[in-house]
Amino acid sequence: MNYRNIIEKGCKILKKNSIITANIDAELLLSISLKLSREKILLNLENELKQYEISKYISLINRRKKKEPISYIVGNKFFWKYSFNINKNVLTPRFETELLVEEILNIFKQSNYLNVLDVGVGSGCILISLLKEKANWKGTAIDISKLALKTAKINAKIQQIENRIKFIKSDIDNFYNNKYDLIVSNPPYISKIEYNKLDLGVRDYEPQKALYGGIDGIRIIEKIIKQSKYILKNNGLLAMEIGLGQHHKVSKILEKNGFYIAKTIFDYQKIKRCLIARKIK
Repeated sequence: MNYRNIIEKGCKILKKNSIITANIDAELLLSISLKLSREKILLNLENELKQYEISKYISLINRRKKKEPISYIVGNKFFWKYSFNINKNVLTPRFETELLVEEILNIFKQSNYLNVLDVGVGSGCILISLLKEKANWKGTAIDISKLALKTAKINAKIQQIENRIKFIKSDIDNFYNNKYDLIVSNPPYISKIEYNKLDLGVRDYEPQKALYGGIDGIRIIEKIIKQSKYILKNNGLLAMEIGLGQHHKVSKILEKNGFYIAKTIFDYQKIKRCLIARKIK
């Protein structure tokens, strides 16, 4: 069986199991399986595979047909400008979250030094991306998951900035460590109703505690806001991602806790996806 035949077979299996991205996934998984670039495979479609290569590829296809995210099968995901190790203990980084990184860098374009806290650091994609862009910034990463922190540490080491980040296992409720210029977070914000409707590729594979934000999805967000007013410096910024339809409620919580909303960021679907708020009280 050659590359062309096996890709067609993989694609057929994925389509039969309602994988929308069947074509590209079939090609990508062969690339991963053979440790060859996708381009090289497409330029050599008549190359023959050995039996053990076919078996390895089909095993990956069988994982994907159950809607396991490609990032978990591959073990990494590209975010901002960097590749991050990804596993079942952390969320897969989303393109929408890059908007938060971009806006923060725009706001602090002239800031040479900043003390940053990332609440619920996960893979570390937000904090590490910021610190890679700003050589004199320092960060603290907190998460309630020991395994998530382990993943973030690995990614920080890969990007050679582990000496600029403190990793602490902690809930935001019990965190009074320092005063920060900037607090960032992509918190759990999926409501109970939304969680039950999630695609199986998300609900069955990505960590629930990184997704589920309580009955209305606001519970963790509110905790972060309330604690941030004590650990942010005066005039400091809180930048966080929020869920669909949460902008009004979250805005009210921010205002009640002494924050002024400096910027609302819309995602690619024109949804109010991120809020940046300044501490004024």
